[in-house]
Amino acid sequence: MDQDAVAAAADRLVAAFGRHDTEAYFAAFAPDATFIFHNHPVVLASREDYRLLWTDWETSLGFKVLDCKSSGRDIKVFGDMAIFTHQVETRAMFEGQAVTSHERETIVFRKNGGQWLAVHEHLSTLPVA
Repeated sequence: MDQDAVAAAADRLVAAFGRHDTEAYFAAFAPDATFIFHNHPVVLASREDYRLLWTDWETSLGFKVLDCKSSGRDIKVFGDMAIFTHQVETRAMFEGQAVTSHERETIVFRKNGGQWLAVHEHLSTLPVA
């Protein structure tokens, strides 16, 4: 079932992010994927643009993901496209300090050759209840 396959693709993406496995994480995205982050001023127009930003964070800020937990997940499949939404709690290092963020995220997946790859990610802050 496609919903299960999308859930598995999302699980792989989140797990790779959570263990700072750069290769596996970026392999979960199509080359033409786009990214919108609340903490970055411009839309990233490709996987390579995001990878360059990630490398800059590692170099200039000592960025390293320590852990990522996903909750409140929902998946809607529309043919060869799927929308995955969830809330994420991420612990990461920045400039030698561990920081925890609470965000919500939408990831759009596209099925290509039987494989579900992320083609868009939108990350926003989680409003305080």
